Amino acid sequence: MGRNKFSESEIKEIGRLLRLKNAGNRYQQKMVRHDLRVNYEFNISDFNVPGKAFGEEELTDAIKRGVIQILDDQTIVDMKEKRARDKARDETAKEKQAIETGEATDWKEAMKEWEEWENNSGKTS
Repeated sequence: MGRNKFSESEIKEIGRLLRLKNAGNRYQQKMVRHDLRVNYEFNISDFNVPGKAFGEEELTDAIKRGVIQILDDQTIVDMKEKRARDKARDETAKEKQAIETGEATDWKEAMKEWEEWENNSGKTS
């Protein structure tokens, strides 16, 4: 599930990309869907009717139904920053758990040990 809250400028750009998608060949459509997911966290499948093309008209309809909300730019910036902080926190917790269970190596600790070994081995030669 992607986002359902966007700024007015993001909605305009998403609409432009949807026009490109519907006018493009299969490869171009794939690239536009990728851009929508990566740049806007916009997943067409979150809003479309299965089996029906999703374009600018469907985007407008989703906004009218309230499925997609338009918020001010600062709120969107704050929301993105919070999502980034939450993602970083979750990644740190996941990494810590993997190290504790032995599924991963603590590369920071390994690097520290390597540098200590390298510094000490150079002095004894």
